[in-house]
Amino acid sequence: MKRRTFLASAGAGVAATGLAAPAIAQSQPEIQWRLASSFPKSTDILLGTSELIARRVSEATDGKFQIRIHAAGEIVPGLQVLDAVQNGTVQCGHTCGYYYVGKDPTFAFDTALPFGPNARQMNAWYQYGGGQDLLRNFMKTYNVISFAAGNTGAQMGGWFRKEIKSLSDFSGLKIRIAGITGQIMAKLGAAPTQIAGSDVYPALEKGTIDAVEFVGPYDDEKLGFYQVAKYYYYPGWWEGGPQVSLYVNLKEWEALPKAYQSILATACAEANSAMTARYDAENARALKRLVAKGTQLRPYPRDLMEAAHKIAFELYDELSKNNASFKTVYDSWKPFLDEAQLWFRVAELPYDNFVQSAGRR
Repeated sequence: MKRRTFLASAGAGVAATGLAAPAIAQSQPEIQWRLASSFPKSTDILLGTSELIARRVSEATDGKFQIRIHAAGEIVPGLQVLDAVQNGTVQCGHTCGYYYVGKDPTFAFDTALPFGPNARQMNAWYQYGGGQDLLRNFMKTYNVISFAAGNTGAQMGGWFRKEIKSLSDFSGLKIRIAGITGQIMAKLGAAPTQIAGSDVYPALEKGTIDAVEFVGPYDDEKLGFYQVAKYYYYPGWWEGGPQVSLYVNLKEWEALPKAYQSILATACAEANSAMTARYDAENARALKRLVAKGTQLRPYPRDLMEAAHKIAFELYDELSKNNASFKTVYDSWKPFLDEAQLWFRVAELPYDNFVQSAGRR
């Protein structure tokens, strides 16, 4: 082929490509959404995951589909995100289902139940154990479709002003706790209260509460809990693998072009894994810094853990008898969890125990 002919042919191809791309982009509408988050600006992984979703959606649509992120309190308080999505105040929200157990305890399955699955087990149940379909069917009654859009991994057990040496030390303890765990804490003798993340530090500082749990070392350090509470407990037995979800107004979702629906779902899938990875990367370093600042690490007393475990599963049985929606999801969740734990006991747990103990030699 002659050089002149080749250049002319190549130039025509480039021109055609340049014309085709805008034509394809123009075939899709320009859409602008608002996302209300349950999390404050200081929690850059939680809020940053919302920003990741928005960025991926914008990039994949050549800027046609824009989602503007609003931290807790900018449009609605952090614990009212579900209401804002349901009634159409915003098109979507990044939140935790267990904030809304006052409406129905079934919402807890969308985030975590005490002594429930870890992050990998939660993803397995949600994606391949029927969890997603069950929860979406439940949430239709709230005009919402949900997407797994983050998981913090196992959380810490909270900050306490005084040391907890036994179950009796929970008597009268005022603790910030979210979700169905509050009912278990109450039966342990504590006085639970639910407070949005942005309001937790002032409540602990003023003595309105005696203890607080939030997420883990990275976020907790940023929120400054170590400055007003000395003892840091583990594990967070109520949040072994808590999922963070994107709630989308059902009518707004159905109005999206199919391509945009696929892009948004894919962005949520990336966010779901990215959040866990980033917390795993940051928490170890943050924990070292907290200990260097004087934080006292403490394991929960065995008698407290055993009492909480017993109360938790008695509560689930009770809720299953009185709430048809809860029972429908629980009848899937519990058998799946039992099987998953059997597998983890055979392979994952022995491996982790050996490698971690060997590493300390």
